[in-house]
Amino acid sequence: QVQLVESGGGLVQAGGSLRLSCAASGSISSINDMGWYRQAPGNQREFVARVTSSGTTIFDASVKGRFTISRDNAKNTVYLQMNSLKPEETAVYYCNLRQMGYNSWGQGNQVTVSS
Repeated sequence: QVQLVESGGGLVQAGGSLRLSCAASGSISSINDMGWYRQAPGNQREFVARVTSSGTTIFDASVKGRFTISRDNAKNTVYLQMNSLKPEETAVYYCNLRQMGYNSWGQGNQVTVSS
């Protein structure tokens, strides 16, 4: 069983920054991917960014150059630094851990970007 606890969401003005954190606990493999997805009201959940246990990062094109993702393997924690935020990026952000073909999800964290 894996538990993911997120923190760091909130309200920010357009152009501002926020950092999300997600700490994983439980049965964690040494080889896994950790990442972030988001879901705006009325929309499907969409991919934002991912980082592998070896440090390889992948970003959705819409956030490339503005968001960075990093992880601390010793703490089983992943971070999402979001810069130059846009109002259309208002959504619930979900942490994801993928290992051995299974997905685990955090509870979701609201990010609101005001115009």
